[in-house]
Amino acid sequence: MLDFENDVEKIGGWLTKAEGIFLYQTASKVSSENRIVEIGSWKGKSTICLGKGAQAGNKSKIYAVDPHIGSSKLQRMFGELDTYQEFLQNIKNAKADECIEPVLKTSNEASKHFNEPIGFLFVDGAHDFKSVQLDIKSWFSKVKDGGIIAFHDSWGHLGPNCATAILLLTSPKIKNPRLVGTITYFEKVEKNSFYDRLRNIFFLLYRIPIGWVGTINLSRKGTVLK
Repeated sequence: MLDFENDVEKIGGWLTKAEGIFLYQTASKVSSENRIVEIGSWKGKSTICLGKGAQAGNKSKIYAVDPHIGSSKLQRMFGELDTYQEFLQNIKNAKADECIEPVLKTSNEASKHFNEPIGFLFVDGAHDFKSVQLDIKSWFSKVKDGGIIAFHDSWGHLGPNCATAILLLTSPKIKNPRLVGTITYFEKVEKNSFYDRLRNIFFLLYRIPIGWVGTINLSRKGTVLK
């Protein structure tokens, strides 16, 4: 089970309890023959939620992809970084490491030789538009039909916001978009319907005011998002 307050909350990172529970519940539903891939692990906050979910569910293997040197933005904020040992210690302390395999590479590098079926892809790497677009290009086709793709910080950050908007507007392979906190997620399908495409558009119209209000509230509180 996931104990967010004790296992996760005190670890450095940007993940709400609602988002953590979503990751836990989604990971628990991934079948054992499919994989969970996390792009961007930082210090393990979201990874622990995924790991606990996999342990409680079908023991799906998790590939936690991160070079652990931080994005260019994080390097500007914190200087030279190496979060790998802290990440390992955090997932071990939370007893969430049973199903987790760290991948000490960039997202694009890791994708080149990855050929296993993905049931859940969680994208939370560098947040500039170019990087998010590259994550989509690198990993989208590897997610099986019926799998879930989720993007953290999909409002409040222009890169994930624009990249997910373009995907929802143009892809014939996604449906049923939802929002949990700042996470936009949807199901990948072989081919969506006209109704699905309309629903994707309406979801984006719904997300715009939520993101606008949420960004204002976060800026008033002085909250810094990843």
